[in-house]
Amino acid sequence: MLGPKGMNKILQSGSTGDTNNGATILKAIQLDNAAAKILVNISKVQDDEVGDGTTSVTVLSAELLREAEKLISHKIHPQTIVDGYRIASRAALKALEAAAVDNRSDEQKFREDLFNIARTTLSSKVLSQDKEYFANLAVDAVLRLKGSVDLEHIQIIKKVGGKLTDSYLDEGFILDKTIAVNSPKRLENAKILIANTWKLAELERAERQKMKAKVDAIAAHEKGIMVIEHADFEGVESLPLLGRCGVIEEIMIGEVKLIEFSSVAAGKACTVVLRGSTNQMIDEAERSLHALSVLSQTVKETRTVLRGGCAEMLMSCAVEEEARNVQGKKALAVESFAKALRQIPTILADNAGLDSSDLVAQLRAAHFSGKQDAGLDLDNGTIGSMRQLAVTESYKLKRQVVSSATEASEMIIRVDNILRAAPRKREGV
Repeated sequence: MLGPKGMNKILQSGSTGDTNNGATILKAIQLDNAAAKILVNISKVQDDEVGDGTTSVTVLSAELLREAEKLISHKIHPQTIVDGYRIASRAALKALEAAAVDNRSDEQKFREDLFNIARTTLSSKVLSQDKEYFANLAVDAVLRLKGSVDLEHIQIIKKVGGKLTDSYLDEGFILDKTIAVNSPKRLENAKILIANTWKLAELERAERQKMKAKVDAIAAHEKGIMVIEHADFEGVESLPLLGRCGVIEEIMIGEVKLIEFSSVAAGKACTVVLRGSTNQMIDEAERSLHALSVLSQTVKETRTVLRGGCAEMLMSCAVEEEARNVQGKKALAVESFAKALRQIPTILADNAGLDSSDLVAQLRAAHFSGKQDAGLDLDNGTIGSMRQLAVTESYKLKRQVVSSATEASEMIIRVDNILRAAPRKREGV
């Protein structure tokens, strides 16, 4: 978690799974503490809004609370801490926005940005060994949507067998269904229609005749008809969006028959077919492909920032500079915010098995000396240029992490006690 060499967790809840996805872990564990539930909720919001950074937002919130606890122990009022955190948050977000880069006008550079974001996101996932392959796959899938952020148009099919790199992007739409008996196995220039006939047996005779007339009309109008029975399956809601397609045919993936709608208009739909040796491996690969969510958001908000602890240290330095202009005890809260931000690169270095104290000190010195693109090169255990290493991240993601973590910590800091109310007794009991 939170790093390219972060360890996985085995979840035992009904079915056993192996993951290092922060949102997946937090959703699975049972919590009674109300404050802890707030952190789980912000992780879920981060997952829904951006699709990544779930661990980062939880860790930053926890570090802000840790720093706040130290201040409270020194008799600093919680409201003073909250005010200081708000000043620090504004300074951090201002520095982050100033450092953001927008390559929207250059199509080639923008595709490289998307590829780098996907590759960096996949670095800590089960797909890390093949991150170049899957990063390209994810970028191609998102760009095929032509600017849409609706990931419902990207169908994901999971089939056990082969290896992870046997996965591929199909530019058509694949359904995990079979064609009905006595229907043609291939149809060209097809129109797509969903007809509700599943309650045919329950209809009165007159209504049954009306339904039969509709079916006969369809049959008379179209020369070839391919039928897919029981249309209550996953993906059926996307079929009307296709309208028509070049070819509908039966295909084989492994030893399983499926239906492919090919020659679909760009922006309508596409399918990612995931292969792997076990169901657990494929499920984790699907969770890893949450990079699709980040990329779709980046297509909408095209600015990017640098990762590898660079953005956090940049914000931390900006917050420290701001602290010099703040008077009174609020300055201590502003400095504490800067310390919390520095914990992200510290944890990254620790997870990589490196000397975090030395590296973070070097990184801080590099930023104060003007190297705004300096970050942690964890493969070599040194400080490097994140721009040259192409370690980038969505600006929207990082902004959401800082905003959500600040709001969650403020909410908890304002609480001085947790009261358990007894359930109301029913009258007459």
